[in-house]
Amino acid sequence: MSQQQQTEVDDRGHGFVKALGSVDALFIGFGAMIGFGWVVLTGEWLSGAGTMGAILAFVVGGIIMCFVGTVYSEMVAAMPHAGGEHNYLIRAMGPRVSLFGSWAITGGYISVVMFEAVAVPKTALYLFPNLEHIKLWTIADSDVYLTWALVGTVTAIIIAWINIRGVKLASLVQTFVVSFLIIVAFLLLAGGLTGGEAATAEPLFTGGGAGFIAVVAVVPFLFVGFDVIPQSAEEIKLPPAKIGKLVVVSVFMAIAFYVIIIWMTSLAMPASELATHDLVTADALAAMFNSAFWGKLVIAGGLAGIITSWNAFLMGSSRLMWAMAVAGMIPAWFGKLHPKYRTPVNSIIFIGILSALAPFLGSAALGWIVDAGSPAIVIAYFLVSVGFIILRKREPAMDRPLRIGGKGNGGMIIGIISAVLTLALFILYLPITPYSAQLAWQSWAMFGLWLAVGIVFMFRLPTGVKAGPNAENELLAKVKSLRKK
Repeated sequence: MSQQQQTEVDDRGHGFVKALGSVDALFIGFGAMIGFGWVVLTGEWLSGAGTMGAILAFVVGGIIMCFVGTVYSEMVAAMPHAGGEHNYLIRAMGPRVSLFGSWAITGGYISVVMFEAVAVPKTALYLFPNLEHIKLWTIADSDVYLTWALVGTVTAIIIAWINIRGVKLASLVQTFVVSFLIIVAFLLLAGGLTGGEAATAEPLFTGGGAGFIAVVAVVPFLFVGFDVIPQSAEEIKLPPAKIGKLVVVSVFMAIAFYVIIIWMTSLAMPASELATHDLVTADALAAMFNSAFWGKLVIAGGLAGIITSWNAFLMGSSRLMWAMAVAGMIPAWFGKLHPKYRTPVNSIIFIGILSALAPFLGSAALGWIVDAGSPAIVIAYFLVSVGFIILRKREPAMDRPLRIGGKGNGGMIIGIISAVLTLALFILYLPITPYSAQLAWQSWAMFGLWLAVGIVFMFRLPTGVKAGPNAENELLAKVKSLRKK
């Protein structure tokens, strides 16, 4: 069957190719959550909170994400349309809140894409030490070399090309690379069980409450990605209820992955040696199998994580921009679908250009980009949780193929917990407590600039469009009327 024959038109008149099955969708969500952080940050987690402290922090953070994921599971089952948050928020709280929330999480997604574009050459440098040639400039004490930057730029072009060619090709790449990541995790598990020593896991707890909270604070960034599944809902050939369940399953898979990585790494070397290793996880596997080859295999796994995360967030952010464009919220240019491959080609090109330029900012930009996107993502999670509560109260008879918490108040309680927890996570980013995450001014500048553009778009929207199931059609009709004038 050709792609044209597989294309289905949804109830809003849009056409995407239904090409993704259960494994495809699951690996998109899981792969998005497994980036490069587990390779370079595990040592910091173990030093800051101890073995059990770090594991507990990820379990607690994972539980928070499970509440958010559960809310998403009902929403995507009820509204299985491309754009995810855009659809939930416009129905619950109207166009302006929808634009603000969708723009915020789009910025978060794009920040991850840009991060991965810088992480690729940084990782490649460990495998190819002679990669740096033709110095261009220095940014924040970080030298930028042309050959180094081009590794990220060329990768950005290739991944954008894959995504333009169609979601099935992108998902095939995702499935292959995620499978490799799972193999690396099992190798670490085998190495820890056969060559690890329980004594090296000491201390189990360190750093007190500050150490624990510092690890919890990074969890939203490391777990963001399950929400990419809703962005591609129109391209998944599964019943809506099953799509919703895959969201929660992907979160549990990520929790298991990170716990295995932390636990097995702690068994490989004493805490006193963690600070002497830049890539603790890679060195851990090499030590357990007594061969440098296995360390390089972990680095390859890190590169695989970069690709899966990059690919998934490019898919998610381009679908969100497409959804906002077809609703008349942002320029219509972003809403163009490729005539043959039925992908949001202009949105992919726009994000591809940003990611292709990112490596020329140098490795110093890694932290700025990540920290700029993290609070934006949490804002969207909070708004979706609030929207869930509003729809439960205002539209109790709404068709919900997957209804969490049953017919009683269980679902409402889950929604309230999700809203409270995501609000608390956002507060962790604000410099108002001793335990707050320390974001650089560059991060706040990027975060503020992106939201400012979104606010400009917000106030350009026509007034008088109320929240509800017909909000998007009403908004688009008003936008078209204003354009004619």
